[in-house]
Amino acid sequence: MRVNRRRSDIEIIAEMLKVGENGAGKTEIMYSVNMSYSQIQKYLGYLLSEGFIDTIKIGNPCVYYRVTEKGQRLLTLLTDVKDMLGLDDLVI
Repeated sequence: MRVNRRRSDIEIIAEMLKVGENGAGKTEIMYSVNMSYSQIQKYLGYLLSEGFIDTIKIGNPCVYYRVTEKGQRLLTLLTDVKDMLGLDDLVI
């Protein structure tokens, strides 16, 4: 078990993708993944620009984020790597 360690970018991205599998709002993702507003902005921007998530407008200005097929493939690969390395304490 690792105590007081910081999460890597990959862990944060995997957690965000996991939350967004069924669609989630920015606030839900932020609280579920335990991030600040500036962090969520940075990571959402990256995931959107790389095509790992997309937006769903369900009102004005309500926006949900949903994992794309490409993002689902990435999440599957990250989970497989975690399992292969036996990193049970890695949260994905």
